[in-house]
Amino acid sequence: MSISSSSSRLLSEERPVAALWGCQLTMGARSCVVKEDDDFLEHLVLLRTICLGADARDELHVVAVDSKNTYGEHKPVPIAALRSSVLPMISLKGLELVPPVTFVLQCGAGPVYLSGQHVTLEDDAASQPYKEELWEEDVGDEDDCGAV
Repeated sequence: MSISSSSSRLLSEERPVAALWGCQLTMGARSCVVKEDDDFLEHLVLLRTICLGADARDELHVVAVDSKNTYGEHKPVPIAALRSSVLPMISLKGLELVPPVTFVLQCGAGPVYLSGQHVTLEDDAASQPYKEELWEEDVGDEDDCGAV
């Protein structure tokens, strides 16, 4: 599926609802889990930035993401290696993850801050037939009134 067809499907059938999302990884809390909701809607986590806190030591901080891959396996994949004197922050574009997903601080004491958006795709197509059905009933009622 191409990007343009995916975008047109998204705009015509689903309405995205985005909420700001973030978490902090430290020595005491080395992982953060974004769970999937039981609402039968499609959810995405769009990771935008990963940055070190002001009081992070000048050591290597490695952040990995643990999510089910296409083979159904869970293996942590490093997505950022930060050091306050070299690279204290990265901006990501196009990293979309489907919950459940776990972010793990594999190396370093932190604090490391992750931020992005939690997007829920609401299906507008399900409500459209109902609207069309009401409209057809209204038209049928007008025909009945005109015949009397």
